[in-house]
Amino acid sequence: MSLLLDLSTPSHVVQAIARHADVDVTMTIYAHTDLDAMRQALDAIDWGDDL
Repeated sequence: MSLLLDLSTPSHVVQAIARHADVDVTMTIYAHTDLDAMRQALDAIDWGDDL
């Protein structure tokens, strides 16, 4: 399920595949943030020259 989420599969689709009654259960169990995703998110921010 984590791989499906990493591949940008909508969470409600992963929820249906996992047969969870609530999408919060799916996201709590399977949605993990990896270091590369955090780096990409921070690199996308325009921090400007003030720092």
